[in-house]
Amino acid sequence: MLKLEISYRAVFAAVFAIAALWAFVRLWPVILLVITAFIFMAALLPYVEWLIRKGLPRTAAVLLLLAAIIAILAGLFSLVVPAMIDEFQNIRENLPENARDLEDLLGNFGINVELEQRARDFDWADLISGRAAFDYGQRVFAIALAIITIIAITIYLLIDTPRISGFIYQFVPAGREADAKRILESLGRVVGGYIRGQVITSIIIALYTLVMLLILGVPNAIAFAVLAGFADVIPLVGAFIATAPPAAAAFQESPARALAVIGLMALYQQFEDRILVPRVYSQTLNLPPLIVLIAVLAGGELLGIPGVLLALPAAAAGRVAFDYFMEQRNRAPAVVAETIAPDEPPPGP
Repeated sequence: MLKLEISYRAVFAAVFAIAALWAFVRLWPVILLVITAFIFMAALLPYVEWLIRKGLPRTAAVLLLLAAIIAILAGLFSLVVPAMIDEFQNIRENLPENARDLEDLLGNFGINVELEQRARDFDWADLISGRAAFDYGQRVFAIALAIITIIAITIYLLIDTPRISGFIYQFVPAGREADAKRILESLGRVVGGYIRGQVITSIIIALYTLVMLLILGVPNAIAFAVLAGFADVIPLVGAFIATAPPAAAAFQESPARALAVIGLMALYQQFEDRILVPRVYSQTLNLPPLIVLIAVLAGGELLGIPGVLLALPAAAAGRVAFDYFMEQRNRAPAVVAETIAPDEPPPGP
């Protein structure tokens, strides 16, 4: 007979673990916002501390830095939004003609489809009104609310950094304050490295897109280059966002230019995913390129877009924890062996 005895403590621990897992799953969207805010806080904290050393109060330093970032982003968006509106209007007005050109282009490859008639029968009202417009409005509102929430949490974290640090150090065992400080500084450098790596890849794709579109003679090249830089931040769908608008603008000139844009952007995406990202992040995060590539693939497979966003910071944080563990292991006190001499009679007088 098999007799199984479970203590009340074990039952309580199992119930608590199940409840914690259920709460984690339910609160995952909120947790993701908080993690994102912590990432931005760690990336901006060195600049806030620099402004404080220059004599600004902490609150003024935080607000000044965020105001400068928002102003820069607003200026970049002012370049992108008018170009996107013009491009949408051009597509709407010239859709039948563009469909006929695409139909002729595909016919050269033996692909016969009736695109022109479908373009003439397309009802734009179904795209921008009714249920579709309501769904788009909900998504835009949810994204805007998430961005505002992240900004608010980031401001709070930057302003209350000393208080939050004091709260964390309450749980640090006595004598371990120096180790905790070193770990937190390492994590801050990791997050800063992640943000720097993303800025580098965004600048590179923006410059590449700008040069390519200028050579091909595509209008609104600067706006599309800025859009590509922003889209590079978005995993999985960022490549489509960076490619579709300039390809549509190039198609207004000729189908061959549109194909050139699509092909060159696809080629760059392969270069960025396989070569650039692993090498850039291996330098900024102090991780081997192979680990960077595996972390991105695993994060996307497990959690989709959030997984790709959090994969590299998580891998770098794991590297910090591993380095600390190995340091503590190598610091273990060595056993001092004592030489035992054989018993000898004491020397005579």
